[in-house]
Amino acid sequence: MNPSEVLFEGKVPKTLPVCDHYCGTESRMKKALSLQQEMGPCFDITFDCEDGAPIGLEEQHAHLVSELINSSTNAFGRVGVRVHDPQSQHFTQDIDILIKNSGHRLAYLTIPKVESATQVSHLIEQINSKALQYGITTQIPIHILIETHGSLADAFDIASLAQVECLSFGLMDFVSAHYGAIPASAMSVDQFKHPLVARAMLEVSAASHRFAKIPSHNVCTEINDVARIRDDCIQAKDLFGYTRKWSIHPNQIPIIVDAFSPQVHHVDEAIQILLTAQKADWGPIQFNGKLHDRASYRFYWMVLQRAKNSGKNFPQMNSLDWFD
Repeated sequence: MNPSEVLFEGKVPKTLPVCDHYCGTESRMKKALSLQQEMGPCFDITFDCEDGAPIGLEEQHAHLVSELINSSTNAFGRVGVRVHDPQSQHFTQDIDILIKNSGHRLAYLTIPKVESATQVSHLIEQINSKALQYGITTQIPIHILIETHGSLADAFDIASLAQVECLSFGLMDFVSAHYGAIPASAMSVDQFKHPLVARAMLEVSAASHRFAKIPSHNVCTEINDVARIRDDCIQAKDLFGYTRKWSIHPNQIPIIVDAFSPQVHHVDEAIQILLTAQKADWGPIQFNGKLHDRASYRFYWMVLQRAKNSGKNFPQMNSLDWFD
């Protein structure tokens, strides 16, 4: 019996690839698709219409993004798009072009700079209406950037919306929204220490987990400092509960994937505990001198779910009949 049937009443909690790679120029978008073909779907790609579109060429850029999403180089269907913010004159144009031309292949739409749950609800209605207009029968998953005071205040209500599958913390814009009251260092090395930033990160993570959504951690501006990038990942994952992180450069992708994916010994432990639990018909067990029950079984099952979606090879999982 699949553990999800026992531990989650047949419903597997949502998981996404642990890395969300942002790119906006044509050459970088094509490079990202090529890298995804090489590495596999261990990371998502977010094509950027907000910051990636040249001024005055927003319409052409949206068409380019649609063409790349529809191309054969999008081998895994794991490409989403960050559209212009809802206050922009280009927001409606973005969703019209993207849904009309590539709505059937959009992995998700990311909406920046929202101000409230009410606004997000209306935007989702607008997106669904446009999808219906163009014959898209499945709902497009929505990712929301939490980077304004209003969206942070409404984080739990936003996360509660059924079509929202991910909350992403926008560090740079959030710090900027304090008009210099937070030092620039909080956008990099001090982000986990500054009380206002740490509070915001925790709220986004807590809201996401409350409604079984994915919390995605913000960008690390370091490109070549492997230790800094990895430290960002570890702190976001282990101390703040994030299960996904942005990448803005190909160098960051393998570091993020490795840091956020379970390690071999964690996978081994999870398998042993769950196999022992299965033999006990999922009742309480003792394992290596410690008590385990369904609460810990759910934890270890999610370790295996993340390992399965990580793109890393865990041969010890191949003999299990728990996965498709």
